[in-house]
Order: sequence, then C-alpha cells, then structure tokens
Amino acid sequence: MRFTQEQNSLIGRSGNETLRIEPWGKNALRVRATMLPVFSDNDRALTETVEKGSSSIKITTVPEDGKTIFASITNGLIRAEINSSGIIAFFKGDERVLYEYNRFYGEPLSKESRCLKVAGREFTGLASDSFHLAVHFERNEKEHIYGMGQYQQPFLDLKGCALELAQRNSQVTIPFALSSLGYGFLWNNPATGRVAFGRNVTEWIADETDEMDYWITVDETPAKIVENYTAVVGRAPKLSKDYLGLWQSKLRYRTPEEVLTVARHYHEMGIRLNVIVIDFFHWPYQGSWRFDETYWPEEKVKAMCDELHEMNIKVLVSVWPSVDKRSENYEPMLELGYLSRTERGAIETYDYQGECATIDVFNPGAREYLGERLIENYKRLGIDMFWMDNAEPDTVIYHFDNIRYYTGRSAKVGNEYSKKYLQAIYDSRVKAGDTEIVSLIRSAWVGSQKYGAVLWSGDIPSTFEALRDQVSAGQNVGLAGIPWWNTDIGGFMTDDVNDPDFVELLQRWFEYAVFTPILRLHGDRGPYDIPPLDDRDFGGGYLHTGQDNEIWSYGLEAEAVMKKNLDLRLSLLDYIEGLTTQASETGAPLIRPMFYEFPKDENCYTLDDQYMFGDKYLVAPILNLHQYDRDVYLPEGKWKNIHSGETVDGGKTINCAAPIDIIPVFERM
Repeated sequence: MRFTQEQNSLIGRSGNETLRIEPWGKNALRVRATMLPVFSDNDRALTETVEKGSSSIKITTVPEDGKTIFASITNGLIRAEINSSGIIAFFKGDERVLYEYNRFYGEPLSKESRCLKVAGREFTGLASDSFHLAVHFERNEKEHIYGMGQYQQPFLDLKGCALELAQRNSQVTIPFALSSLGYGFLWNNPATGRVAFGRNVTEWIADETDEMDYWITVDETPAKIVENYTAVVGRAPKLSKDYLGLWQSKLRYRTPEEVLTVARHYHEMGIRLNVIVIDFFHWPYQGSWRFDETYWPEEKVKAMCDELHEMNIKVLVSVWPSVDKRSENYEPMLELGYLSRTERGAIETYDYQGECATIDVFNPGAREYLGERLIENYKRLGIDMFWMDNAEPDTVIYHFDNIRYYTGRSAKVGNEYSKKYLQAIYDSRVKAGDTEIVSLIRSAWVGSQKYGAVLWSGDIPSTFEALRDQVSAGQNVGLAGIPWWNTDIGGFMTDDVNDPDFVELLQRWFEYAVFTPILRLHGDRGPYDIPPLDDRDFGGGYLHTGQDNEIWSYGLEAEAVMKKNLDLRLSLLDYIEGLTTQASETGAPLIRPMFYEFPKDENCYTLDDQYMFGDKYLVAPILNLHQYDRDVYLPEGKWKNIHSGETVDGGKTINCAAPIDIIPVFERM
C-alpha cells in the first residue's frame, strides 16, 4: 500500500482499495475504506459539527524505490499505525488497544503469522453493485466490552457474545462498543449484519454496503469516552421534571371516559400523573393516523385533553408505521412512492389485524406526509406526545434483503429506520412550534437521542428472568448513547394478573423502575375475558383490552408498596432532573455500570446485577421470586443505606435485607 497525505487525512491505496483515516473529534479517528472509485459523502451517524482535531502524519518510505513501509496518524491521545499491507493498529499513548487481524505470512503488526490468507478487511461483491463486508480485529483476552444497545440477555460484558446487527421487537442495535482497554468503537454503518466479540477474533459484518466506515476514540475513563462519542453523534436535550414522575398506561383504554376515570382516581388519591397513554387501535385502520370517531369523537377528545391538562397530565397517543390497505392513506401513499417496496412478492409486509405496507421514512416526502397528519389529527385536539410503536419496523418475516427503501435495501440501510421515523415526528413538531419534544419509541439507532427518544425495552415477558435481562440492557443502552430508557413495569405479557407470583414480580419491578430514567406502568394483562365494544373487524371498538393496570389494581398490599416507592421517586425529582442536564451536556447515562463511576476498581468490571443511578445512588434490584435479601458490593468509601440510615464502609461485599417493600439502595457519601 502506498500512502499520501491530503490535508488532515492519511490516504492509502493498493489495487482497487482506497483507505482514508482522518481526525474526527477529540482523541478520535474516522477510518474508511472502499473498493469503489470514490467515497460516498454520507457521514451516517457522525451528524454533529465538532472540532475534528489536528493530525500528525508520518510516512516512512524506502528511498531507493519510494515504497512505503510504514505510516502513522495521530490525533490527541490516539495514534493509528499502518504497515505496507494496509494493516492498522491503534494506540493510546504507547499501549496498543485495537489492531486488525491478519493471517498473511509475516505481517509485522500481527501477533502471530499463519498462512491462512485471512485479511483484516474483506469486500465481497454483490449483484446489487454493493459489497458484503467483513472486518476482523485481534483478540485481547483481558478485555471487557460493553454498550451495543439493547439485547435480551443477562450479559453486561459482551466479550464472548455474538450479536445480530438488526432491529427487532425488544432488540435494539446501536453499534457502539466501549472497551475496558480505554477505547470506544462505532461501527458507522446502518446495514444489517452481525458482530462477534470472540475469544479468538472480533468480527464485524455488514450484509450490504458501499464502504467500510468506523470511528474510534481513546481516553482515560469510560465517562470521557462516552463524552467523546456523544459529541460526534448527538446528545439528548434536557428532560424536565414534567416527565420524571409516573406514566400510566395499559393495553388499552378504549374511550375518553375510560381515560378520565383513571386520571380522576389518581387525582383523588393525591397522586399526580405526568403522562397518561392512549394505546393502539384507537384508530379506524392502521395508517389512518387519527381517532375512530365512533369511540373517540373530536369534541370528547378535546374535552378529555382539556381536563387532563388542568390536572397537569400530558397525553400520549400510539402511532404505528404500518398502513392498512383499507386506510384512506394507502392509495395516495402508494402513488406518491411513500411506501416501502419488496424485491419479491406483494408490498404488504405486516399482517397484524390487516394487510399492511410500511411507510418509507427514508423518503423525505413520506416523513413530511406523516408529520402533517399527526399534527392535524392529534396535536390539534390537544395530544401532547407520540408513542412510536413497532418502530423497527415490525414485519411478518425479517427478510432484510427483500425490503427496499428510498435510499436502499433494508440489508443496507434498515437499522436506521427507527431514527428516520423519529425524525418525522420531531421535524413536524418543531415546525408546529413545539420546544420540548419527547417521544416514546420501541427502537433506536446511533444518535436517536437527539430527536427526543424515550426508548423502552419492547414487548418482554412478565418473568423474573426478563427483569434480570433489563438490568443489563439498561446499562448497555446508556453507554450506547440513549440516556432516556424504560421498561414495561411488570413486563408486557401477563397471563393472569391474579397470580400472586406475578404481583410479587410487579412490586419488585416497580421498585427497580424507580431508579430508571422513566417510571411507566404498562402491560398486556390477562385473562382476556373483557368483551370488545362491538363486533366489527376494524376500528376502535373491536379489539380486546387487558385487565386493569393501575397501582390500585393488585390489592391493598401491592398498592401500598408501589405508593411508598412512588413517594421515594418523587423525592428524587430534583436529583434526576440534574442527571438529565448532565446527559444533555456530556452524554452521561442516568443508569451507569459500576465501572463507569469506579473505573479503577477491577471488581466493578464484572458486576452486572447492580448499578449506579447517576453518581450518587448504588441500586441492587431483587431478581428472584421470594428473595428477601441479597449480596451487594460497595466500592471504597462510605455508603449510607437509604432505608435504614446506616452508614457502611466500602471496599467489600455485604448482605442486605430486602423485604417486599424495598430493594437495597445506598447513597454515596
């Protein structure tokens, strides 16, 4: 490979491949490679205007023939070194933190030399004139890896895990990895694929792409790495206390009267709701993006919103990206090219309660079309917020190579769908004059936070195993840049609300949720013995509803436990609001792994069932049925049990009592 310097960038060329490395933010480099004649002008997730830094570039050649034997580029604390074969190694100071895997004989940057003929970067041509891409990096046996979004598994440390890079219900791919070796790595590519953080090799796969594109930063602490990362991809705006109390939801309130009955009861109890939610199938058809006049007449919706606003309650309404063939918007959107297409077969890709196509939010015209209807049909009536469900988007079968959007196939661009969907709502609300824009959403990609994403963890089961998964998922999704995150308290799918084991789970989940960014009651509660409002096969009256899901719905003991813990939450609102300010200024997550606050404590890198809520509170959820105590590790320092008031010296593991009304929480002194 021969190298040249073009302004601040190091350029390498060999055969048909062009490699470009350039400074991009604090202590960071952007690395691209392509087999095409030129690079695209698409910065993908690197959306923010930042000081890109200054580079120090060195190119060493053999004087006799001009052949390059070595090149390097430095930006602040990070340095990349590239040999004559184009193999890259990254350094933080003198410490090598990441380097490409290469098995051509005798490569000087490889730890081993084998005649396997496996390259660090492998482009395989596709019939679409794009490429299948595999990028390999060497293993480091001492490394821990975190981040990457939300996966339904108990593992906080992702070393040894293989992850699908694809969006599904409850799986959220945000391909930013934070390493215990002191670097952060962004796979700047919205293609579907996979990553394996193996014991033998780390392998990143893009199913379909035009070029390799990744970004890497180094720094002294995890907090500084996250700060560098969020500076280049965007940060969430500040979240006010108006959203930090209780959100009330169930599947599903079917009329304005049902909504108001619940809100009035809370008001009579002296409990202020921050948000109340109107869930799905309040519409005539999917893709109508309006209320069904039979059960939600405009005058009653307006009156409902007015009364809720008098109680200082915001109103959130569910919208989906699916468009039923019977909807009034289907034919116009089809003609305008605003629906996603398929490479093979009919364009309808979703069949829940109707034959549905999906809005193509990669098309700017489609985003504007959706936004206009949401403002006209909802905001005009007093609706404050939108719940963007099925945002992956959900499909009958996840055949990513069969779905085509405005900018390419789903296999090439699909992981960014939810971010574009969110942008449609955000842009329309900015145009309407809104200044505080918050949207609940079931999926996200890199940078979704800057559009006001409140991510929730999807339709998860009502089990202690699922609760355990959320504890790790919430920590990793925060490291990936999403500070506003929550779960369905009690899980989404419940067979029998009268089961005492479920009621215990609900109480434990509520206690955990108090120490998460958003406190939201929601769930599909069985048994399904409530008759529908009518016998039509469409509209707001025919679909089933679940059992009641308010804090008084599970007996007096459970009500008392949830009320006690809600009071605890309300006492923390000033503190939590301060954490949202930190998130907007530095990208710091509200839910923080132990090592984030204690990076020098080696024990903290292997703890995954306890965490810090901000910098002040250590939280240890109860994750098993009929469990009334647990071990908690306290780092060095003094800690106060917030329930008993007892002060304890850290640097050790202690056993803590956890009766049904509390979980162990310690305040850092």
